[in-house]
Amino acid sequence: MTAKIAYDEVEVGTELPAQTFPVTRATLVRYAGASGDFNPIHWNEKFAVEVGLPDVIAHGMFTMAEAIRVVTDWAGDPAAVVEYGVRFTKPVVVPNDEAGALIEVSAKVAAKLDDRQVRVDLTAMCGGQKVLGMSRAVVRLA
Repeated sequence: MTAKIAYDEVEVGTELPAQTFPVTRATLVRYAGASGDFNPIHWNEKFAVEVGLPDVIAHGMFTMAEAIRVVTDWAGDPAAVVEYGVRFTKPVVVPNDEAGALIEVSAKVAAKLDDRQVRVDLTAMCGGQKVLGMSRAVVRLA
């Protein structure tokens, strides 16, 4: 499948609409159930602190999945993403309160490639710190 965005209408430097994704402890419990990842660092404060973390942290794959939503929403078709990779640079610490944490994601077209594809670079921040590095997606456009 291809995106609903036309390759010829996209320029290098095009900014995708930024999004903010809230993450609470309840979000992490739901994700653990869906993914089968019940590692206690994602739900047990005592355990997380004992292993050297500041508090409970979001699943890395959850953070990665939230970030790519900026690209899939822009493209209009999740199947248009043909490649996606990140490096995890900082954990998303999720306090035990109603506010939780916010993952702020921005993205822009960094390169036009062959075969109607573009490379999109993403920036994911939480609490003023970059939580994903080298976050890049290749998207096939219409």
